[in-house]
Amino acid sequence: MVNRQLSPLQVNPRNGEPFLQLPSPHEHIIITPLRLTDKPAIIDIMNDKRVSQWLEGPPYPYLQEHADLWVDANKEVCDVAIRELEEENRIHPGGPLKVVESCPVRSIREVKADGTDVFLGDIRVDRCANEELDDDNADKENSLVDANMAKQTGDPSIVWTIGDYLAPSHHRQGIMSAAIAALLKDWVIPRCNVHIIRTYAMLGNEGSVGVFRKNGFKLVKTKKVWKELKGKERGLSVLEWRLEDQ
Repeated sequence: MVNRQLSPLQVNPRNGEPFLQLPSPHEHIIITPLRLTDKPAIIDIMNDKRVSQWLEGPPYPYLQEHADLWVDANKEVCDVAIRELEEENRIHPGGPLKVVESCPVRSIREVKADGTDVFLGDIRVDRCANEELDDDNADKENSLVDANMAKQTGDPSIVWTIGDYLAPSHHRQGIMSAAIAALLKDWVIPRCNVHIIRTYAMLGNEGSVGVFRKNGFKLVKTKKVWKELKGKERGLSVLEWRLEDQ
């Protein structure tokens, strides 16, 4: 039986995975749930300085143990999202599409001519947490985060964030811009009722800033001194997207 709650995602008949296919000229790119078999590719990408220099969280060098912890935890998030949609479809077959907290797909892949695919990167949409709600007053910042996390699913005042990376072999092809656009249009806005997104890029990462600006994000703040990461003092660009401005 077709799971209507996965709409507008398609389902791969080979493995039963939901996926989002990007529009032309990137129709060979899909976004799927995370897989345990993605670990080797993730390790390779995370150990490429062209990627790692712009990421706050992942350690460098990035080891098998890091991939094990990250993939296992985040795959479960995808699995839970899919189970929630399956349960909704079982209880209310043919019912209205449920407003949900998360997206079941996040892994960017290139589909080859033989139908196999290659892991290229990751795109996630979550509620803003911790310093992502960036405020100069730490107590106020913590209060904002707590309030944001406590809001009910579907509340249009929730502040969300996007995190992403892409294999350097596929930079400058418009893939990430298209992935963000598709995810916003097809899932994040209609299925999560997202109205506000705040995202971040380290100073100097003009490629990332450009990708977000192409999707309607505006630069709202620049911090020349943010924090020391991997032995280097870094600054931060803060960008914001509002549905009402689109």
